[in-house]
Amino acid sequence: MKVRRPCQAGSFYAGTSAALQSQLENCFTHPLGPGKLSIVEKGSRNIVGLICPHAGYMYSGPIAAHSYHQLAADGKPDVIVILGPNHTGQGSVLALMKEGAWQTPLGDVRIDEEAANKILQRSQIIDIDPQAHTYEHSIEVQLPFLQHLYGSTFKFVPISFLIQDLESSHEVGKAIGEAFSGENVLIIASTDMTHYEPHKVAKEKDTKALEALEKVDENAFYSAIEAHHITACGYGPVVALVSAAKLLGATKGRILCYKTSGDITGDYSSVVGYASVVLTKE
Repeated sequence: MKVRRPCQAGSFYAGTSAALQSQLENCFTHPLGPGKLSIVEKGSRNIVGLICPHAGYMYSGPIAAHSYHQLAADGKPDVIVILGPNHTGQGSVLALMKEGAWQTPLGDVRIDEEAANKILQRSQIIDIDPQAHTYEHSIEVQLPFLQHLYGSTFKFVPISFLIQDLESSHEVGKAIGEAFSGENVLIIASTDMTHYEPHKVAKEKDTKALEALEKVDENAFYSAIEAHHITACGYGPVVALVSAAKLLGATKGRILCYKTSGDITGDYSSVVGYASVVLTKE
C-alpha cells in the first residue's frame, strides 16, 4: 500500500504522537479556542461542511478547533472529503488520490477508494495524481484534528485545487454532491483568508466574504473575493464545498470564529485571517 509521508510534522504541527496530542488539546483549551472537547459518536449529523484554516497550529490551531468542536458534538461521518488549495504548483490542476494512506504522527489514515471512485465517475476534470499532494500542507493539517476525534478509524478523499475558477470549482462541487446524495458525508474546505495586510483591513475584507457563506451563497462569496481583492488561498475549495453542501441539503451557514495572526502574536501590522465556518442542514 502506498503511504504518503507527512511533509509538515515537526513544522506546522508537532512531530511526535505525544507532543501532537498535547498540542491538539491545547488548541481546544486555548483562550481563543472553543473549550474542552466532548466527542459524540452518534449525533444528529446535521453538519454537511466545515471551513477550516491551515496555518501552523501555533497560529490557526485554536480557530480550526472551533470547527472540530462542532463536529465532535454532531456525530461521526461515514464519508469525509477534504478539499484544499495547491500551494506548490506541482501535479495536475485538480488532483485526487484514490488509494493508499496518509501518515501523521498519530498513525495512518486510509483513502476511501469507493468514495473516490464515486467522485471520479461524475467529473471529467479531476485527475488521479498523488504528486500534487506530496508536499502540500492544506489537507494534511486537517488530518490530526480528525484523528484527535476518531483515531485512525475513518477514511477520506483528498482533492487538491491548483486552478480555482468558478466554473471548475462548481463542477467539482456538483460531482461531490451528486456522488453522496442521501449519505452521511462531511466535506471540509481548507483555506486561510486575507494574507499580509493590516488587521483592520483584513477583517473588513474577510467579513464581506464570510457574510456570503452565512447565506450559503458560493457565487456571492466568489464575487466578494474578486471585488475586494481578498487573498484567500482556498476560495476554489470553498466554492466547491458550498456547491456540494447545497445539493446535500445545507441551508444555513454560521461563522464559528474569525481571528487573525495578530490576535495570536500581537503584531497587527501585517496579518493572515483565519475563519472556522459550519454549514448545516435542518
